Amino acid sequence: MRTYKSVLKMFLIVGLVAGMAAPAGAFLDNKFEKEVEKEAGAVKLVREVQRGGYNVFTTDELKKWIDSGKDMLIVDTMPYEDSYRKQHVPGAVQFLFPIPEMKTWDPRETDGKTKEDFIKLLGSDKDKTIVIYCGFVKCTRSHNGAAWAVKLGYNNVYRYPGGIFAWKGADYSVEKVK
Repeated sequence: MRTYKSVLKMFLIVGLVAGMAAPAGAFLDNKFEKEVEKEAGAVKLVREVQRGGYNVFTTDELKKWIDSGKDMLIVDTMPYEDSYRKQHVPGAVQFLFPIPEMKTWDPRETDGKTKEDFIKLLGSDKDKTIVIYCGFVKCTRSHNGAAWAVKLGYNNVYRYPGGIFAWKGADYSVEKVK
């Protein structure tokens, strides 16, 4: 009887340990898989920045610039009706860019707007600080806008990759079109 109880306890302990180990192993695998996803996203962003020739910065850095009254133009590249009208970073203006990389200018992808329209929006001061954003890090609308600003000769172009999702995630206020 004593042997039976010992064997039963051993099976219960092994079963308990195996049951606990499986979720832990699954958690570790998931943690590692998530790291691979983060890495891929980070490398994609770095390569876009390298191709585009612009700078990037964080939500907190943008907030400090806004709070300090820095002279800059903030451009939201999201669709007007679906996004910008409902919420945007305070002081931002809107100019739509597509999600796929825009190697040549096609007004059909920019809501009918031309390069000249974009230049007019950005202004004649090629050294003015220009901040371009979209929805979130994986969204490449902001890459297109920033890359085109650089192609057009602007020197202080920043992409804010976190976009409106990071802005709201930091619990900063947004503006709406009334």
